[in-house]
Amino acid sequence: MKLPGKAFNIIYMVFLLLLVVLPLVIVLYYAFTDGSGHFTWENFFLFFSNSRTLATLFYSLVIALITTAVALFLAYPTAYILAQRMVKNPALWLMVFVTPMWINSVLRLTALKEILSAIEGNIAYYPFLNTILGMTYDFLPFMIMPIYNSLIQIDPSLLEAASDLGARQKDTLLRVIIPLSMPGIISGVTMVFLPAMTNYVVLDMMYNGTFIMGSLIGSYFNSYDWHNGSMISAVLLLLIFVMTMVDNPKRKDVKRQKAEVTE
Repeated sequence: MKLPGKAFNIIYMVFLLLLVVLPLVIVLYYAFTDGSGHFTWENFFLFFSNSRTLATLFYSLVIALITTAVALFLAYPTAYILAQRMVKNPALWLMVFVTPMWINSVLRLTALKEILSAIEGNIAYYPFLNTILGMTYDFLPFMIMPIYNSLIQIDPSLLEAASDLGARQKDTLLRVIIPLSMPGIISGVTMVFLPAMTNYVVLDMMYNGTFIMGSLIGSYFNSYDWHNGSMISAVLLLLIFVMTMVDNPKRKDVKRQKAEVTE
């Protein structure tokens, strides 16, 4: 029995209202109110005047930027090799990279921690380096998959045309393949950068005692300070919104470049 279109839309809207809109409203309510329930900007100003929150934001950005850069550096050649079928059974190799996503992240990080312990001895001596390694290991599949999907959608005739016109492999890569795979790169960067700013599980597992935005939010809520915790969450939501707005024009430029290359 098929549900009528309107009935399905109603179910979908109820789902969005209960699980997306309502939690967001609650977060914004606590972010812009005080203990008495009165509207205030104090929580907002406190965030940008508190050295602790600003230092945490800066450290989170550093962690996220380095993690994203390392993941992109590793993921693009991997996705390119698989998409160009430079190895036997590329589907099998792709499965090797994706399979860890099916395992609980705590178990995966525990295994990584044991490996690092065997190599480094006491991993507590290298908290920042091990955090980057843990973040990259945890999020690398999210960078590989969208890039791979973009690469396999490139029309092989475009590469043949570039070769026929005398383009070297380096020129074909820089002027054809990378521009056409840019949507996958943008998606991968977004999927890695934002979670890397807030995933404090990796820090805890790798003995990194420094807070990032996710752990700072948790510390406020654990101490029943819902107002400042919600304000930090609201700032992160604003950051995500800004990145999304910046991302949209880039996607339009990529589509325009793709049309130009196709022509």
